[in-house]
Amino acid sequence: MVDAVSFLQSDRLLVKGAKIVNDDQSFMADIYMEDGVIKQIGENLIVPGGVKVIEAQGRMPGVGLIAGYNKWREWADSKSCCDYSLHVDITEWHKGIQEEMESLVKDHGVNSFLVYLAYKDAFQLSDSEMYEVFSVIRDLGAVAQVHAENGDIIAEEQRRILELGITGPEGHALSRPEEDLFNPGVPLVDLLPLWATGKKPYLLTLCSPGAPQVEAEAVNRAVTVANQTNCPLYITKVMSKSAADVIASARKKGAVVYGEPISASLGTDGTHYWSKNWAKAAAFVTSPPLSPDPTTPDYLNSLLACGDLQVTGSAHCTFLTSQRAVGKDDFTLIPEGTNGTEERLSLVWDKCVVSGKMDENQFVAVTSTNAAKIFNVYPRKGRIAVGSDADLVLWDPDVTKILSAKTHNLCVEYNIFEGVEVHGGPLVVISQGKIVLEEGVLHTTEGCGRYVTRKPFPDHVYKRIKARSRLTELRGVPRGQYDGPVCDVVPTPKAPRPTTTFPAATPSASWRPPVAAPTSPPWVRHTVPCRTNGRTAEAILNHRHVSPGPCNELLPSDAPAPP
Repeated sequence: MVDAVSFLQSDRLLVKGAKIVNDDQSFMADIYMEDGVIKQIGENLIVPGGVKVIEAQGRMPGVGLIAGYNKWREWADSKSCCDYSLHVDITEWHKGIQEEMESLVKDHGVNSFLVYLAYKDAFQLSDSEMYEVFSVIRDLGAVAQVHAENGDIIAEEQRRILELGITGPEGHALSRPEEDLFNPGVPLVDLLPLWATGKKPYLLTLCSPGAPQVEAEAVNRAVTVANQTNCPLYITKVMSKSAADVIASARKKGAVVYGEPISASLGTDGTHYWSKNWAKAAAFVTSPPLSPDPTTPDYLNSLLACGDLQVTGSAHCTFLTSQRAVGKDDFTLIPEGTNGTEERLSLVWDKCVVSGKMDENQFVAVTSTNAAKIFNVYPRKGRIAVGSDADLVLWDPDVTKILSAKTHNLCVEYNIFEGVEVHGGPLVVISQGKIVLEEGVLHTTEGCGRYVTRKPFPDHVYKRIKARSRLTELRGVPRGQYDGPVCDVVPTPKAPRPTTTFPAATPSASWRPPVAAPTSPPWVRHTVPCRTNGRTAEAILNHRHVSPGPCNELLPSDAPAPP
């Protein structure tokens, strides 16, 4: 075995006997990489001497805003161990933000912006602000990302649940209801003591017809605004069945929307929020929350396999227990986020490929290629081809491992997939043509990652947007100029409707309800200056019998005279 230093210094690598898996095909070949780029693919390649050789043996290689952007670039450039890019959050809206967005797209290679519909009084945008942001994003050729939850409902539910004395991590899920949390015929208040003891009676049913669905509602609202503005939409962190169904339904109707379930929602569920161990329960806190319905992960994996969901992410954001403990007495203060980067590929392979729901090419599409196409870095990323970056995974489909905090490459005490056995895993990981993982050992150098700029108007997204724009262009109706009479109408407020009191007993056939004294005259006089044939007339309109029509329309001849 060559030592780690030689791995890091090697600029030339040859992978022999690999099964190359792209999103559209699989084939056997050798791969030669030099200076971080794939130079040759084929058999019996002619390569320079002194090349590091990896025998694959048929295994698979898979594949203000400006100030904030500059700060994150500073942090990432000094620490990133692999190539990376950035999207930028839009947490407020005014003209200056629009100008900065234009600069980020044109000068800094940013082509995606994230909008929050949650976190009221912090990051949440209103619907009108979302409409304006989406319009700008469309004109810039970028992609709108949305964190979809109804922040107004969540804020009220958090207050209510805290008033009930529920302060633990289970309150996080209860304040964001999605899939059902009830037993038919049993009041919610009667179930709270059971939840407090760790029992989960809500698992007996699937969905409450009247239960609020704060994630699905926000997804639907984002899809509606995106359709109206003709802006491409990317829903991050799809966590529930109902939210996934909204995306699937919208796509069937032609909407340009993409759904991204994450490692957590594909690999575990929210029953852990009711763990007796506060630290363990708190480790699962993320938003949107994991669904307490244990059938949700399989449902989301099925939608991913059939194409109703298109991309997988990790939403990796971990905290030590001591950091989460700032919310030990108030679940709304618990820092949000879970692990998922290290486990994502193995979870998707195990639950989708091993189960027969998707093939190896679909696996590459949902874990790599689709995202590269949506964010316009394909085929530099997301494909094994001559000229593409030498970022490869030598994949062993047969290896098995048990996910655990004892073995993960993190410093946090909990792994939300603790004890889960998965099939399939990486043997060798190559980044920029250099080996960064082999035999489970990391060989990384902080700061070696490169920032990847992304151009606007990705074809994979904007071909459809441009076609829809042509079809939905608004046009007025050609008609002649109106040259008839024009009246100035001064509306009079409507009188309140009189109320009638009925007796408590059932009235007899001869009984008639008493007539209440009107609070205003039944006749209302409108004085309408009317220009008809050069003369001014006064039209009296009867609210009961004559609708206010053309100004020269008078009362019918048989109508009683007004007072």
